[in-house]
Amino acid sequence: MFKMSEYTFVAGLLSIALALLCYVLSYAAVRVRAIRTATATGPGVGTLAVSVLEPARNAFATYGTLLAWLAAAFILASMIFRAVATGHGPFSNMYEFSIAFAFGITAGYLYFERRYHQRVLGLIALPIAALLLLYATTIPSTIQPLVPALQNNLLLTVHVAVAIVAYGTFSIAFAAAVLHLVQPPQGRRGLPGPELLDEISYRAVTVGFPFLTLVIVLGALWAEVAWGSYWSWDPKETASLVTWLIYGAYLHARVVRGWRGNRAAWLLVVGFGATLFTYFGNLFFGGLHSYAGLDQ
Repeated sequence: MFKMSEYTFVAGLLSIALALLCYVLSYAAVRVRAIRTATATGPGVGTLAVSVLEPARNAFATYGTLLAWLAAAFILASMIFRAVATGHGPFSNMYEFSIAFAFGITAGYLYFERRYHQRVLGLIALPIAALLLLYATTIPSTIQPLVPALQNNLLLTVHVAVAIVAYGTFSIAFAAAVLHLVQPPQGRRGLPGPELLDEISYRAVTVGFPFLTLVIVLGALWAEVAWGSYWSWDPKETASLVTWLIYGAYLHARVVRGWRGNRAAWLLVVGFGATLFTYFGNLFFGGLHSYAGLDQ
């Protein structure tokens, strides 16, 4: 099972890379079409450019989505095979949780792509997932016995599962925010409108925020069992609380204060930075969440 986990991990990484390539080619076709249409001077030239490039664009986009689904399936299979081999969920070290994080981003992208039909989100979300998988290749993947603090299989599995949903949806909110920020005031061919991107960001946060709340609550329950205290101001605990406050401030600003546009987008960028700091922070600051230097 351990070997199967490694094989499906590699297959998932390759599938994400190919999906991203297809999306890049699809978006490039849109840009070329726009340029040709804008510079066409003869009658019917612009129409010819559209008719030539549209099938290629649609084909690349379709293949990209199919490969993204395949990547999600491979990554999920890798997690399942490893869970069978280890006897526990993906919570014992950074290798396992990096794979879980990448799965959350990929699954979150596929959900929002299916709901809003905006494959351009993959240009931001899928590179993040790929980087997490590449990061996982640089750290040990060997199976080690669980330290005593991690020997609560059910609670930690649920804790990580809700974290996957929260982090994955925050990644989509970040992707929509970045696309909003890079779009000029007059709009750009191939990108969704600012209103739609703002809606996607908001919906992603409304999904992720309750799950992040559960992450903190379940983490406190685990901490009481493992360390005898619900809250110890551990660096990872503190970073999680700060992240929760940032996204809470975003929801308050948007719903109560009516924040839209660049202000809201920048707040989501800060929130995702806090999410990454929560994820990686224990590597630099230690604390109770550090196990063997490279643990989640």
